[in-house]
Amino acid sequence: MPTFPAHDGTELAYHVLGQGAPVICVPGGPMQDSVYLGELGGLSAHRQLILLDLRGTGQSAIPHDVASYRCDRLVDDVDSLREHLGLDRMDLLAHSAGANLAALYVERHLERVGKLALITPSVMAVGITITGDVRRETAQLRRDEPWFPVAFAALEAIVAGKATTDSFQGIAPFFHGRWDEAARAHGVAEDGQKNKEAAAVFGAEGAFAPDTTRAALARFASPVLLLAGEVDLNSPSRAMAEFAELFPHAKLVIQPGAGHYPWLDDADRFAATTAAFLG
Repeated sequence: MPTFPAHDGTELAYHVLGQGAPVICVPGGPMQDSVYLGELGGLSAHRQLILLDLRGTGQSAIPHDVASYRCDRLVDDVDSLREHLGLDRMDLLAHSAGANLAALYVERHLERVGKLALITPSVMAVGITITGDVRRETAQLRRDEPWFPVAFAALEAIVAGKATTDSFQGIAPFFHGRWDEAARAHGVAEDGQKNKEAAAVFGAEGAFAPDTTRAALARFASPVLLLAGEVDLNSPSRAMAEFAELFPHAKLVIQPGAGHYPWLDDADRFAATTAAFLG
């Protein structure tokens, strides 16, 4: 397992899949092992994937300072990986919560990013509000599914501020284009892949300054792909369109029938779309 030292000496690990020009892949969670990304639906057949295990996750060491789990402080880890790989500029792919880290990296190191692919991204770093009504509208796309009544009731409890642990478990089907055995297994595996202590620090006070980040993204002249899932409750298409508008040269692609993990719902379509963008 290749490793490199972070700026504070924490030993960080990464996984290398495929051949070709590298693309750095930042996982979501937040603070989840990169293993859940797999080979991103076969994208490794087109580009070499460098999957980073963020500090305290996967094969990377736990840092001495738990405050270093905060998103803005993780930017230095991504840059240390770039330096370790000897890249002047890098193409960057980020999923879900990892998109917050990617946005902050662009803010701080505008000139070091080539192409940027944001896959069903979180919007915390850019301050976009996703209302309960938007989530309800997205959920209604699944109203013919047999599990819908129970899952929608759980969503209503969350939107009303009456959520329980069972409520968050109850909406799990909304995150997948197909709620089948593979999707269930993926969800169960994720439970053991997340550093919950790190996740609690990731978005702590001071991590994000949306106005500053938005101003930086408006100056980012490189190509951006923003890939959304048509039925993704976490990153609804309407919010993704708003996110795409923050960049001068962003292309929004909405993958039909896909949830929060589009490479699981239609691997061939996801890989073809992303590979075509990355070139």
